[in-house]
Amino acid sequence: MAQRIALTVIGGFLGAGKTTLLNRLLADARGERYAVLVNDFGAVNVDAALVASASGDAIALTNGCVCCSIGDDLSAALLRLLQAQPPFDAIVVEASGVSDPWRIAQIASADPMLALGGVLVLADASVLREQMRDALLADTLERQLRAADLIVLNKIDLASAEELQALRDWLDALLPDTPRFETRHAALPRELLHGPQLPTPHRAHPPAPADGAACDDHDHDHGHGHAHEHADLFESWSAQPQATLSAAALRAALRAMPRGVLRLKGFVHTDELGWAELQFAGRHGSLRRALAAPEGGAVLVAIALRGQLPVRALEALLKAAGGTA
Repeated sequence: MAQRIALTVIGGFLGAGKTTLLNRLLADARGERYAVLVNDFGAVNVDAALVASASGDAIALTNGCVCCSIGDDLSAALLRLLQAQPPFDAIVVEASGVSDPWRIAQIASADPMLALGGVLVLADASVLREQMRDALLADTLERQLRAADLIVLNKIDLASAEELQALRDWLDALLPDTPRFETRHAALPRELLHGPQLPTPHRAHPPAPADGAACDDHDHDHGHGHAHEHADLFESWSAQPQATLSAAALRAALRAMPRGVLRLKGFVHTDELGWAELQFAGRHGSLRRALAAPEGGAVLVAIALRGQLPVRALEALLKAAGGTA
């Protein structure tokens, strides 16, 4: 295994759309093997046409994915998934409607085989403000929102334009640094669940701009191998730093990631760790010794919503660590 398995946590209150999102994920694997851990099998209601087999605590799907029950011990359930061969490409955990998703996400930081793929918190845009006015719900909801690397405002079609704008203003004041995405029917782009795809080793990269060449942060797509299905939503940036980078500077960069970056990941060679795996999702990042040297060498890839990609700031952070794009 060249890289760790990404663990993504999906949180949100009851009725926010978590089950719909999980069904979308399981039905649209596109050749990747996902393992989804849930508390309630019945709520996910997997399409019968996808079911290859079912046991007491797992449903195996025809596309290689699996839906498993968390049971009484999340750590034990994750261990079983990590022992699967071939390994899964990603693991997704649905947090219960009243739980703190960040407590689950911390498992990814402790397990050497896992990388945090981010905490996504869904909220029903049509009722969130009303729910927050309920003294019995407000603390749970705010704790979930504060745990998010990405807040997904779902069911925006059920809110009026005035209600939606009031909700945006409220979230701007409460959580100004947390990225958000608005959608209907939990239709979340794959890039937000899994981050950008690292280029394959054989893919050639166009030459970098000459020194001093102008590069507008917003008017160009800087991605190489960027998926075109959401080309109207995302921009990407990539670099292949050949120098050995400062691990301390990279950690500082992860703590001060420029606003707008939704995901950043890749492999770099560092002075402290040798080959290292770098991951950033929304608000949290990590730099850990790589499980193996990357076949294609050093590479970093970032994505942001179109018009929000801070290219110059990313290049400055890379330069500060001792490398160039």
